[in-house]
Amino acid sequence: MTATDVRRSKAQEPATSTPLTRTLALDAGNYDLKFWDGANQPKAIRSVRYQLPQGRDAVRTQNSSPLIELADGTRYHVGVQAYKYRRQQQTVVENKVDLARLHLYTCLEPLDGQTEFSLNLHVSTPEPGKTSKALQSQLMGVHEFKRNDIPFRVTVESVEVEREGMGAYRYAQRLGLIPDSGYTIVIDIGGGTWLTRLVDADGEVIDENVMDRGGTYELATSISFDRRLTDNLGTTADPGIVMDGFKTGHTYADTGLSWAAWLDEYLNPWFLGIFQTVKAQYTPYMIRVTRFLVTGGGSYLITERLAGGKLTAVIPDPQFANVRGLYPIAEGLQLCMTTR
Repeated sequence: MTATDVRRSKAQEPATSTPLTRTLALDAGNYDLKFWDGANQPKAIRSVRYQLPQGRDAVRTQNSSPLIELADGTRYHVGVQAYKYRRQQQTVVENKVDLARLHLYTCLEPLDGQTEFSLNLHVSTPEPGKTSKALQSQLMGVHEFKRNDIPFRVTVESVEVEREGMGAYRYAQRLGLIPDSGYTIVIDIGGGTWLTRLVDADGEVIDENVMDRGGTYELATSISFDRRLTDNLGTTADPGIVMDGFKTGHTYADTGLSWAAWLDEYLNPWFLGIFQTVKAQYTPYMIRVTRFLVTGGGSYLITERLAGGKLTAVIPDPQFANVRGLYPIAEGLQLCMTTR
Protein backbone atom coordinates (compact mmCIF):
# COMPACT_ATOMS: atom_id res chain seq x y z
CA MET A 1 0.00 0.00 0.00
CA THR A 2 1.42 3.38 -0.96
CA ALA A 3 1.59 6.42 1.33
CA THR A 4 -1.26 7.95 -0.67
CA ASP A 5 -3.42 4.83 -0.06
CA VAL A 6 -2.68 5.00 3.68
CA ARG A 7 -3.73 8.66 3.88
CA ARG A 8 -6.92 7.93 1.89
CA SER A 9 -7.76 4.95 4.13
CA LYS A 10 -7.38 7.04 7.31
CA ALA A 11 -9.49 9.83 5.84
CA GLN A 12 -12.30 7.33 5.26
CA GLU A 13 -12.28 6.09 8.87
CA PRO A 14 -15.01 7.61 11.07
CA ALA A 15 -13.69 10.26 13.44
CA THR A 16 -13.78 9.25 17.08
CA SER A 17 -15.33 11.83 19.38
CA THR A 18 -14.64 12.32 23.06
CA PRO A 19 -17.74 11.42 25.09
CA LEU A 20 -19.44 14.55 26.39
CA THR A 21 -19.36 14.91 30.18
CA ARG A 22 -21.43 17.56 31.91
CA THR A 23 -21.69 18.80 35.48
CA LEU A 24 -25.02 19.91 36.92
CA ALA A 25 -26.05 21.32 40.28
CA LEU A 26 -29.65 20.40 41.12
CA ASP A 27 -31.69 21.80 44.00
CA ALA A 28 -35.00 19.94 43.72
CA GLY A 29 -37.13 22.02 46.04
CA ASN A 30 -40.70 21.47 47.11
CA TYR A 31 -41.86 24.62 45.32
CA ASP A 32 -39.55 24.69 42.33
CA LEU A 33 -36.68 22.77 40.77
CA LYS A 34 -33.52 24.85 40.48
CA PHE A 35 -30.58 23.81 38.33
CA TRP A 36 -27.33 25.31 37.07
CA ASP A 37 -24.67 24.12 34.66
CA GLY A 38 -22.11 26.69 35.81
CA ALA A 39 -22.19 28.58 32.52
CA ASN A 40 -25.62 30.02 31.88
CA GLN A 41 -28.00 31.61 34.37
CA PRO A 42 -29.62 29.24 36.89
CA LYS A 43 -33.13 28.16 35.95
CA ALA A 44 -36.23 27.11 37.84
CA ILE A 45 -39.20 24.92 36.94
CA ARG A 46 -42.34 24.84 39.08
CA SER A 47 -42.47 21.54 40.99
CA VAL A 48 -45.99 20.53 40.07
CA ARG A 49 -46.95 17.77 37.65
CA TYR A 50 -49.78 15.94 35.93
CA GLN A 51 -49.62 12.29 34.88
CA LEU A 52 -51.27 11.94 31.49
CA PRO A 53 -53.48 8.94 30.76
CA GLN A 54 -52.39 7.07 27.64
CA GLY A 55 -55.38 8.36 25.69
CA ARG A 56 -54.87 12.00 26.59
CA ASP A 57 -52.94 14.49 24.48
CA ALA A 58 -50.70 16.92 26.28
CA VAL A 59 -51.26 20.66 26.23
CA ARG A 60 -48.51 22.76 24.70
CA THR A 61 -45.05 21.90 26.00
CA GLN A 62 -42.34 24.40 26.88
CA ASN A 63 -38.69 24.14 27.79
CA SER A 64 -39.67 25.57 31.18
CA SER A 65 -42.63 23.17 31.45
CA PRO A 66 -41.59 19.95 29.72
CA LEU A 67 -43.38 16.71 28.96
CA ILE A 68 -41.37 13.77 30.30
CA GLU A 69 -41.91 10.25 28.92
CA LEU A 70 -40.32 7.40 30.86
CA ALA A 71 -39.01 4.19 29.34
CA ASP A 72 -42.26 2.38 30.19
CA GLY A 73 -44.35 4.99 28.36
CA THR A 74 -45.57 6.82 31.46
CA ARG A 75 -45.88 10.54 30.78
CA TYR A 76 -45.72 13.53 33.14
CA HIS A 77 -46.24 17.16 32.28
CA VAL A 78 -44.16 19.15 34.76
CA GLY A 79 -44.22 22.86 35.54
CA VAL A 80 -46.77 25.64 35.13
CA GLN A 81 -48.51 23.94 32.19
CA ALA A 82 -49.67 21.24 34.61
CA TYR A 83 -52.18 23.77 35.96
CA LYS A 84 -54.09 23.51 32.66
CA TYR A 85 -55.26 19.99 33.52
CA ARG A 86 -58.09 19.27 35.90
CA ARG A 87 -55.89 17.73 38.59
CA GLN A 88 -52.25 18.33 39.52
CA GLN A 89 -49.86 16.83 42.02
CA GLN A 90 -47.77 19.17 44.19
CA THR A 91 -44.34 18.00 45.31
CA VAL A 92 -44.72 20.08 48.46
CA VAL A 93 -47.18 17.57 49.93
CA GLU A 94 -45.16 14.49 48.93
CA ASN A 95 -41.75 12.96 49.53
CA LYS A 96 -39.54 14.63 46.94
CA VAL A 97 -36.85 11.95 47.31
CA ASP A 98 -39.23 9.49 45.63
CA LEU A 99 -39.41 11.85 42.64
CA ALA A 100 -35.65 12.26 42.19
CA ARG A 101 -35.47 10.69 38.72
CA LEU A 102 -38.41 12.64 37.33
CA HIS A 103 -36.99 15.87 38.73
CA LEU A 104 -33.62 15.15 37.14
CA TYR A 105 -35.17 14.44 33.73
CA THR A 106 -37.19 17.63 33.99
CA CYS A 107 -34.04 19.71 34.41
CA LEU A 108 -31.87 18.09 31.73
CA GLU A 109 -31.78 20.22 28.59
CA PRO A 110 -29.90 19.46 25.37
CA LEU A 111 -26.43 21.00 25.20
CA ASP A 112 -25.57 22.20 21.70
CA GLY A 113 -28.11 19.68 20.43
CA GLN A 114 -26.48 16.79 22.30
CA THR A 115 -28.76 14.53 24.33
CA GLU A 116 -26.39 11.64 24.99
CA PHE A 117 -23.76 12.41 27.60
CA SER A 118 -22.25 11.51 30.95
CA LEU A 119 -23.21 13.55 33.99
CA ASN A 120 -21.69 14.47 37.33
CA LEU A 121 -24.46 15.55 39.70
CA HIS A 122 -24.33 17.77 42.76
CA VAL A 123 -27.59 17.67 44.72
CA SER A 124 -28.81 18.74 48.15
CA THR A 125 -31.29 17.33 50.61
CA PRO A 126 -32.42 18.51 54.06
CA GLU A 127 -31.18 15.39 55.86
CA PRO A 128 -28.38 13.63 53.94
CA GLY A 129 -27.96 11.00 56.64
CA LYS A 130 -31.46 9.73 55.97
CA THR A 131 -31.76 10.14 52.21
CA SER A 132 -28.30 10.10 50.57
CA LYS A 133 -28.33 6.38 49.79
CA ALA A 134 -31.82 6.52 48.33
CA LEU A 135 -30.92 9.49 46.14
CA GLN A 136 -27.71 7.92 44.88
CA SER A 137 -29.49 4.63 44.20
CA GLN A 138 -32.11 6.37 42.07
CA LEU A 139 -29.79 8.73 40.23
CA MET A 140 -26.67 6.69 39.47
CA GLY A 141 -26.44 4.75 36.21
CA VAL A 142 -27.95 4.95 32.74
CA HIS A 143 -31.20 6.84 32.14
CA GLU A 144 -33.23 6.73 28.94
CA PHE A 145 -36.27 8.99 28.58
CA LYS A 146 -37.86 11.60 26.35
CA ARG A 147 -38.13 15.27 27.14
CA ASN A 148 -40.54 17.14 24.89
CA ASP A 149 -40.35 14.16 22.47
CA ILE A 150 -36.54 14.36 22.29
CA PRO A 151 -34.82 11.08 23.27
CA PHE A 152 -32.11 11.33 25.96
CA ARG A 153 -29.54 8.80 27.05
CA VAL A 154 -27.70 10.01 30.14
CA THR A 155 -25.14 8.15 32.22
CA VAL A 156 -24.86 9.57 35.72
CA GLU A 157 -21.32 8.77 36.83
CA SER A 158 -21.29 10.48 40.22
CA VAL A 159 -23.78 11.93 42.69
CA GLU A 160 -22.50 14.25 45.42
CA VAL A 161 -25.14 14.81 48.11
CA GLU A 162 -24.85 17.79 50.45
CA ARG A 163 -26.84 19.41 53.23
CA GLU A 164 -29.48 21.77 51.92
CA GLY A 165 -28.54 25.33 52.82
CA MET A 166 -24.79 24.78 52.84
CA GLY A 167 -24.58 25.65 49.17
CA ALA A 168 -26.09 29.02 50.06
CA TYR A 169 -23.51 29.39 52.83
CA ARG A 170 -20.64 28.88 50.39
CA TYR A 171 -22.20 31.27 47.89
CA ALA A 172 -22.53 33.88 50.65
CA GLN A 173 -18.83 33.41 51.41
CA ARG A 174 -18.00 34.21 47.78
CA LEU A 175 -20.05 37.39 48.13
CA GLY A 176 -18.22 38.40 51.31
CA LEU A 177 -21.31 38.08 53.52
CA ILE A 178 -19.79 35.71 56.10
CA PRO A 179 -17.57 37.15 58.87
CA ASP A 180 -14.13 35.63 59.36
CA SER A 181 -14.87 34.79 62.99
CA GLY A 182 -17.78 33.66 65.12
CA TYR A 183 -20.74 31.44 64.26
CA THR A 184 -23.22 31.80 61.40
CA ILE A 185 -26.80 30.60 61.63
CA VAL A 186 -28.12 29.71 58.19
CA ILE A 187 -31.91 29.99 57.99
CA ASP A 188 -33.20 28.39 54.78
CA ILE A 189 -36.91 29.00 54.21
CA GLY A 190 -38.31 26.76 51.49
CA GLY A 191 -41.68 25.82 50.12
CA GLY A 192 -42.45 22.84 52.32
CA THR A 193 -39.76 22.99 54.98
CA TRP A 194 -37.46 25.41 56.70
CA LEU A 195 -34.16 24.50 58.27
CA THR A 196 -31.24 25.93 60.17
CA ARG A 197 -27.53 25.14 60.31
CA LEU A 198 -25.15 26.48 62.95
CA VAL A 199 -21.78 26.86 61.20
CA ASP A 200 -18.46 27.82 62.75
CA ALA A 201 -15.76 29.96 61.15
CA ASP A 202 -14.18 26.84 59.60
CA GLY A 203 -17.38 26.00 57.77
CA GLU A 204 -18.22 23.04 59.99
CA VAL A 205 -21.86 22.38 60.92
CA ILE A 206 -21.98 22.04 64.71
CA ASP A 207 -25.75 21.97 65.17
CA GLU A 208 -28.80 21.89 62.93
CA ASN A 209 -32.55 21.57 62.80
CA VAL A 210 -34.91 20.57 59.99
CA MET A 211 -38.60 21.41 60.26
CA ASP A 212 -40.61 19.09 58.00
CA ARG A 213 -43.38 21.66 57.83
CA GLY A 214 -43.55 25.40 58.32
CA GLY A 215 -42.31 26.67 54.95
CA THR A 216 -44.28 28.97 52.67
CA TYR A 217 -46.80 26.21 51.98
CA GLU A 218 -47.96 26.37 55.59
CA LEU A 219 -48.38 30.13 55.29
CA ALA A 220 -50.29 29.65 52.03
CA THR A 221 -52.51 27.00 53.60
CA SER A 222 -53.48 29.35 56.43
CA ILE A 223 -54.40 32.08 53.96
CA SER A 224 -56.35 29.63 51.78
CA PHE A 225 -58.85 29.02 54.60
CA ASP A 226 -59.59 32.70 55.18
CA ARG A 227 -63.23 33.56 54.42
CA ARG A 228 -62.19 36.86 52.84
CA LEU A 229 -60.74 34.76 50.04
CA THR A 230 -62.98 31.71 49.92
CA ASP A 231 -66.27 33.68 50.10
CA ASN A 232 -65.25 35.75 47.09
CA LEU A 233 -64.03 32.68 45.22
CA GLY A 234 -67.21 30.79 45.99
CA THR A 235 -65.13 27.68 46.57
CA THR A 236 -62.09 26.46 48.46
CA ALA A 237 -58.70 27.97 47.65
CA ASP A 238 -55.72 25.93 46.50
CA PRO A 239 -52.64 26.58 48.70
CA GLY A 240 -50.41 25.90 45.67
CA ILE A 241 -52.03 28.75 43.77
CA VAL A 242 -51.74 30.97 46.84
CA MET A 243 -47.99 30.18 46.88
CA ASP A 244 -47.76 31.27 43.24
CA GLY A 245 -49.65 34.43 44.18
CA PHE A 246 -46.96 35.44 46.66
CA LYS A 247 -44.83 36.40 43.64
CA THR A 248 -47.59 38.13 41.66
CA GLY A 249 -48.82 40.87 43.97
CA HIS A 250 -50.57 38.46 46.35
CA THR A 251 -53.39 37.74 43.94
CA TYR A 252 -55.19 34.45 43.34
CA ALA A 253 -54.48 33.28 39.77
CA ASP A 254 -56.40 35.40 37.24
CA THR A 255 -59.30 36.28 39.55
CA GLY A 256 -57.95 39.63 40.71
CA LEU A 257 -58.70 38.63 44.30
CA SER A 258 -55.92 39.72 46.64
CA TRP A 259 -54.93 39.10 50.24
CA ALA A 260 -52.27 41.84 50.25
CA ALA A 261 -54.32 44.07 52.57
CA TRP A 262 -54.47 41.46 55.32
CA LEU A 263 -51.31 39.44 54.58
CA ASP A 264 -49.56 40.70 57.72
CA GLU A 265 -52.16 39.01 59.92
CA TYR A 266 -50.67 35.70 58.80
CA LEU A 267 -47.13 36.72 57.84
CA ASN A 268 -46.17 38.24 61.19
CA PRO A 269 -46.86 35.17 63.38
CA TRP A 270 -45.33 32.89 60.74
CA PHE A 271 -42.17 35.00 60.61
CA LEU A 272 -41.93 35.37 64.40
CA GLY A 273 -42.52 31.65 64.92
CA ILE A 274 -39.47 30.80 62.82
CA PHE A 275 -37.12 33.20 64.57
CA GLN A 276 -38.34 32.37 68.06
CA THR A 277 -37.66 28.69 67.33
CA VAL A 278 -34.17 29.55 66.06
CA LYS A 279 -33.27 31.60 69.12
CA ALA A 280 -34.61 28.97 71.50
CA GLN A 281 -32.58 26.20 69.90
CA TYR A 282 -29.31 28.12 69.72
CA THR A 283 -29.48 30.00 73.05
CA PRO A 284 -26.17 28.53 74.33
CA TYR A 285 -24.38 29.73 71.18
CA MET A 286 -25.99 33.14 70.67
CA ILE A 287 -23.17 35.12 72.28
CA ARG A 288 -20.82 33.85 69.55
CA VAL A 289 -23.19 34.34 66.60
CA THR A 290 -21.91 37.01 64.23
CA ARG A 291 -24.30 36.45 61.33
CA PHE A 292 -27.85 35.29 60.64
CA LEU A 293 -27.82 34.29 56.98
CA VAL A 294 -31.35 34.13 55.56
CA THR A 295 -31.85 32.31 52.29
CA GLY A 296 -34.25 30.03 50.42
CA GLY A 297 -37.09 30.59 47.99
CA GLY A 298 -39.44 31.86 50.71
CA SER A 299 -37.09 34.42 52.25
CA TYR A 300 -38.25 37.22 49.92
CA LEU A 301 -41.46 37.39 51.97
CA ILE A 302 -39.59 38.74 55.00
CA THR A 303 -36.74 40.69 53.37
CA GLU A 304 -38.17 44.06 54.37
CA ARG A 305 -38.47 42.98 57.99
CA LEU A 306 -34.81 41.99 58.08
CA ALA A 307 -33.41 45.06 56.33
CA GLY A 308 -30.94 47.00 58.43
CA GLY A 309 -30.41 44.25 61.00
CA LYS A 310 -26.92 44.43 62.45
CA LEU A 311 -26.30 40.68 62.32
CA THR A 312 -28.65 39.77 59.49
CA ALA A 313 -27.77 39.23 55.84
CA VAL A 314 -30.17 38.20 53.08
CA ILE A 315 -28.50 36.68 50.03
CA PRO A 316 -29.29 38.48 46.77
CA ASP A 317 -31.55 36.37 44.54
CA PRO A 318 -32.00 33.81 47.37
CA GLN A 319 -34.01 31.43 45.19
CA PHE A 320 -30.80 30.35 43.44
CA ALA A 321 -28.25 30.80 46.22
CA ASN A 322 -28.14 27.13 47.20
CA VAL A 323 -27.80 25.80 43.65
CA ARG A 324 -25.05 28.34 42.88
CA GLY A 325 -23.11 27.17 45.91
CA LEU A 326 -23.65 23.50 45.07
CA TYR A 327 -21.86 23.83 41.75
CA PRO A 328 -18.12 23.10 42.16
CA ILE A 329 -16.05 26.15 41.29
CA ALA A 330 -12.26 26.29 41.23
CA GLU A 331 -10.67 28.18 44.13
CA GLY A 332 -9.15 30.81 41.86
CA LEU A 333 -12.50 31.55 40.28
CA GLN A 334 -14.11 31.79 43.72
CA LEU A 335 -11.59 34.47 44.66
CA CYS A 336 -12.31 36.29 41.42
CA MET A 337 -16.04 36.22 42.05
CA THR A 338 -15.61 37.47 45.63
CA THR A 339 -13.37 40.40 44.77
CA ARG A 340 -15.08 41.46 41.57
